[in-house]
Amino acid sequence: MTNEAENGILPAHVLRRYFEEGLLAASRPLDADQIQPASLDLRLGRKAYRVRASFLPGLANTVQDRLEELSLHEISLEEGAVLETGCVYIIPLLETLNLPKGTSAAANPKSSTGRLDIFTRVIADHAQEFDKVPAGYCGPLYAEISPRSFTVLARTGSRLSQIRFRHGTEMANDATILALHKEKPLITGGALNVKNGLALSVDLSGLDQSQPVGFRAKRHSGLIDVDRKAALEVLDFWEPIWQRGNLILDPDEFYILASKEAVRVPPTHAAEMVPYNPLVGEFRVHYAGFFDPGFGDESGGGTGSRAVLEVRSHEVPFILEDGQIIGRLVYETLTDQPEQVYGQGIGSNYQKQGLKLSKHFHAFEASARE
Repeated sequence: MTNEAENGILPAHVLRRYFEEGLLAASRPLDADQIQPASLDLRLGRKAYRVRASFLPGLANTVQDRLEELSLHEISLEEGAVLETGCVYIIPLLETLNLPKGTSAAANPKSSTGRLDIFTRVIADHAQEFDKVPAGYCGPLYAEISPRSFTVLARTGSRLSQIRFRHGTEMANDATILALHKEKPLITGGALNVKNGLALSVDLSGLDQSQPVGFRAKRHSGLIDVDRKAALEVLDFWEPIWQRGNLILDPDEFYILASKEAVRVPPTHAAEMVPYNPLVGEFRVHYAGFFDPGFGDESGGGTGSRAVLEVRSHEVPFILEDGQIIGRLVYETLTDQPEQVYGQGIGSNYQKQGLKLSKHFHAFEASARE
């Protein structure tokens, strides 16, 4: 039984109890693997609204209020629909919330969503921030979706976003990281650097000459079905990067890179990558920021897993050097031990990962070097 007097992230068995008690609800039965060790996957509803621009409803409005003035047209998702690059869509989700007092939530794109460069944010009624749900919120949720690099096919039930629930106030701090690392190292392959999170650096060394150091998204590629695994050829959508040592990030290009350090998240904690830090350069890193309990940990069958970095430069070209700090990982305690952890027989796709594209692609063959 969870002691909800404690602050922290709610594990899977508490989320299941919330569904039983009506604090979380869905308009159709949950998918078998929808509840993750410390988060819930959110599913697209039955229709999408193409809108003129991204928006926040503000304190005085619901999302539906704003859709009535900003929607261009409706698209049915029941049989699947194509979402075009550069367009903005608002989609009601199948899940709704009736959170108890003291329980809030934060959302992020799923790892596979981020690796496809699908810009995805969750919006609640009366929200003044994206991806934030205040304590005690009762109401629907919506996803804002804008594919950036690839045109995608999605449908009712597609899972592009995930939400994590927190009881009490935010607990992420450097003291937690230092205490965990002293007990058992949180990273290998790099020096410990803790300041507003655990620093991760980019690996452009290319020590394995047979493998690229990263991938750059190709423009004008084919269609990606977000629900089909291992169906696509890498070179139809990605350009491997073979240059070692440094990389010039071109504005509006999208890159998949990897951290130099292998990361570990103990089963008692959850972690999150800070998505953008202007102090380290004019780029955004890691759209999908949640790391579940057991990621890279022996409890989940891992021995350290590198963080995959989804990188997009902003207004100017930026030179990224091997070993440069590119993001920081913050850790938070769970309210209690999860029943299962990441990689522990629950179909986790990215345990023991190195540089890895999303689950939609066949494994990259070194012989495919151009």
